[in-house]
Amino acid sequence: MALIVQKYGGSSVADAESIKRVAKRIVDTRRAGHDVVVAVSAMGDTTDELLDLANEVAPIPAPRELDMLLSSGERISMALLAMAIHSMGFEARSFTGSQAGMITDSQHGAARIVDVTPVRLREALDEGAIVIVAGFQGFNRDTRDITTLGRGGSDTTAVALAAALSADVCEIYSDVDGIFTADPRVIPKAQKLDHVSSEEMLELAANGAKVLYIRAVEYARRHGVLIHARSTFSSSEGTYVLGEGMKNPREAEGAVMEEPIVAGVATDFSQAKITVAGVPDVPGKAAEIFKIVAKSGANVDMIVQNVSATGRTDISFTVPKADAAAALKALAGEQTEVGFQNLIHDDQIGKLSVVGAGMRTHSGVSATLFEALSAGGINIEMISTSEIRISVVLRDTDLTEAARTVHTAYGLDGDAEATVHAGTGR
Repeated sequence: MALIVQKYGGSSVADAESIKRVAKRIVDTRRAGHDVVVAVSAMGDTTDELLDLANEVAPIPAPRELDMLLSSGERISMALLAMAIHSMGFEARSFTGSQAGMITDSQHGAARIVDVTPVRLREALDEGAIVIVAGFQGFNRDTRDITTLGRGGSDTTAVALAAALSADVCEIYSDVDGIFTADPRVIPKAQKLDHVSSEEMLELAANGAKVLYIRAVEYARRHGVLIHARSTFSSSEGTYVLGEGMKNPREAEGAVMEEPIVAGVATDFSQAKITVAGVPDVPGKAAEIFKIVAKSGANVDMIVQNVSATGRTDISFTVPKADAAAALKALAGEQTEVGFQNLIHDDQIGKLSVVGAGMRTHSGVSATLFEALSAGGINIEMISTSEIRISVVLRDTDLTEAARTVHTAYGLDGDAEATVHAGTGR
């Protein structure tokens, strides 16, 4: 008998029929002799609809009350799913995040998990029940308030539960069959990966891949949780995300896995570029600029500084589009102090990233990328690298074609088009 944690996203529980289909999969897992704990998201677009309602009644909703509102979506899903399981003859017990022992800090809307005390979950499992937990939410002991975990919160809930309960595997279900070499909505001939390292998955998630969220992957890597990304709509095995020292469940005993040169190509349309032009080319100015940006709350990704020949230089960097206005306002307020000439904002960009652990030991990966983009007549505006990643900034209108060109250049195209069952990726 294994202990399996399963997570189902909004598209997997979008309506009554979908909930019954998920309930059957959970019951089948229980019938196979396994203990099951389930983390569930709000139905379909419920969270977005609740956000719209909040914005209709208040221009800036109070963070505490917004968390109270948004956490209700998952509570609806968990109760309906438990009812569906009961109707199939199996006992199921639903728990909110606080009942499940999901303890967080006090940051409303983007809380971080600080502890998990799943006493009630363990009691329910010992009594033979299937456990259903509302994802995306927790409880702060100091304020005694409900909190929500932000984007990817249900993934993070599932991984945290798997770590706290020492589960054998954490299955993350969505509407695609696993993790692909690219988003199959962008590149239809993307291939499903048998496995990917947690290091590669972190890079892919950080650079636009949406099938798993970066916080969940990081939590799994830190706590040694095996993730299995698979589809709600098929019974086939998906993709295993392997932390350091983990064995691929598909591999024969003693088999050695060879790292692929390139595991995947990720695209990101959510970035904007800010250029601080005419910065005095003296020590300390970059530090001043990025301290201002940090205080604005903007998360900086790529940075490029031009070589100066005139005593002044330009510094360009990318941030999420949602953070750009705050960063620009903060910089404009300090223009006289820093001494730069002007600010340029560009939100018509896209980021293309190539990720693969095999880059460490293989030459020519960069050359292949740049040759493919050159052959396609696509101009590169910024470049950033890590040990296992190369990212470039392009015009947003070029990004999709660039991704397809690069995917083909690395030999990642499959023979048939990938199946996307529900169309949202979650």
